[in-house]
Amino acid sequence: MPAAESPSVSRKETPARTGREDPLQPRSRSGRVVGAQRVGRGCSQGWGSRGRRVEEDCSSLPQGAYRTAGHRHAGLVWSAPLSVSAAGFEKPSAIQQRAIKQIIKGRDVIAQSQSGTGKTATFSISVLQCLDIQVRETQALILAPTRELAVQIQKGLLALGDYMNVQCHACIGGTNVGEDIRKLDYGQHVVAGTPGRVFDMIRRRSLRTRAIKMLVLDEADEMLNKGFKEQIYDVYRYLPPATQVVLISATLPHEILEMTNKFMTDPIRILVKRDELTLEGIKQFFVAVEREEWKFDTLCDLYDTLTITQAVIFCNTKRKVDWLTEKMREANFTVSSMHGDMPQKERESIMKEFRSGASRVLISTDVWARGLDVPQVSLIINYDLPNNRELYIHRIGRSGRYGRKGVAINFVKNDDIRILRDIEQYYSTQIDEMPMNVADLI
Repeated sequence: MPAAESPSVSRKETPARTGREDPLQPRSRSGRVVGAQRVGRGCSQGWGSRGRRVEEDCSSLPQGAYRTAGHRHAGLVWSAPLSVSAAGFEKPSAIQQRAIKQIIKGRDVIAQSQSGTGKTATFSISVLQCLDIQVRETQALILAPTRELAVQIQKGLLALGDYMNVQCHACIGGTNVGEDIRKLDYGQHVVAGTPGRVFDMIRRRSLRTRAIKMLVLDEADEMLNKGFKEQIYDVYRYLPPATQVVLISATLPHEILEMTNKFMTDPIRILVKRDELTLEGIKQFFVAVEREEWKFDTLCDLYDTLTITQAVIFCNTKRKVDWLTEKMREANFTVSSMHGDMPQKERESIMKEFRSGASRVLISTDVWARGLDVPQVSLIINYDLPNNRELYIHRIGRSGRYGRKGVAINFVKNDDIRILRDIEQYYSTQIDEMPMNVADLI
């Protein structure tokens, strides 16, 4: 069995484990721990020592920025022969134009953009640029908050890197450990996975970290929330000191940005203003329901509208998902459901049916709100309003992908009105009462 990489000597152990210093102190590219003063590497929208924005225009990517092999796509030029057309990309989005250049240059990047604008392609294209295909070792590690998102990232990378013969493995919980070990022993250029299983593979010495150049945290707000934070720290301790870190998400609350200071070096922050996070193209409505039990009748009345296209219904708890699924089926409505307690094989089967269109209505918890992309989804129903306003944009961002039309309908009880108004104010948007002709808007 190959020797496992030890945690990098320049990264100190976490206090919880050894009583010594935090391993996630800011580091220079040599791995040297630096103090509170940020080490400037000079370029757009970095952060000063006290979180000051350092402004410099990086809003556009010039023609011919990368000419190594001259592969061009709508103004972006890169060295690898990426299959962008086959993957369905017509032109780079705003976040792609701004972020890809900086990531390829090797900068630590915090990138924020609304859902459905190509964040996944942003880091996927960048990851493929950093690979040496001749070296059959893991060179990029992508962490995601859900198994489904990790699998989606893997499939996207394989599609983009079709001409490169890239090897990419989804390392996720709920799957066969022996198969993970076999795939990793074969050699994978990129590993996309959930933090728990990825760290398990590192501890088992199956995932070797010595050649890793880039760590990507997708859906960074969720990844760094309580529950994922320590797992990410565990993984981070085993990475080489000069590893580039990229965080990409639709929302980046202030407390998340504070945490990034611990493991990013002079990051460039590419962001959209909050008032741009209104998800233009998605019409948002509410239905007033006086009592909780009236929600079910309202949903039944809307069922014919749901099946015009594909729809996702969000509930706040797994128990509510199971209850609502059972009630809908008892009333002879065809629905699928998914949440985190289901076996992985069942979740994969449900996702396959939904992507193919065989299933048209999916009831889910927020496990489905994070980055999953099914272009045919045009309608989102919040059976329960989300527990926080950041989740709202993740949920309704599942519809209206890549400029298509989308509709979001919120079931609102009397005591939910305050939450709805808070969402409106936070995103500078207006959520109107649902019209009678809502089916015509989908």
